[in-house]
Amino acid sequence: MMRPRDGRPRRSYDGNMQPTPDHDQPPAPPEPPPAPSEPPRAMHDIGGVPRFLCEPVDVSPHALTGFDKQADALRQILGAKGIMSVDELRRGIEAIPEAEYHRLGYYQRWVRAMAETLLRKGVLSEAELRAALAT
Repeated sequence: MMRPRDGRPRRSYDGNMQPTPDHDQPPAPPEPPPAPSEPPRAMHDIGGVPRFLCEPVDVSPHALTGFDKQADALRQILGAKGIMSVDELRRGIEAIPEAEYHRLGYYQRWVRAMAETLLRKGVLSEAELRAALAT
């Protein structure tokens, strides 16, 4: 039955009780949102993954190798000349197939991503890359 704001039942003009229409009912509480599902992880997103927690991370300071310094210098030059951005480097690293990604070291991933990007952009041909690697 219809109820006034004070909660008492309403009476029709003839004195009979009136049924409560749906629009007089308080709205039902909203459905709770579905529980968020975990988005799939990319193969490079390994933080907290149990199979990669078997070895402690070496956080001690360590010197960069000559290869590391050359890879970093090459990335800096490519960026300064507007040939390749840091975002392209990141996308290139993330595109490395999983087995290869885990086999390569940090700066080896950089070099692989830079080579792929330079080949894709036509800055470097496969023949030029092979010739450079042969020396």
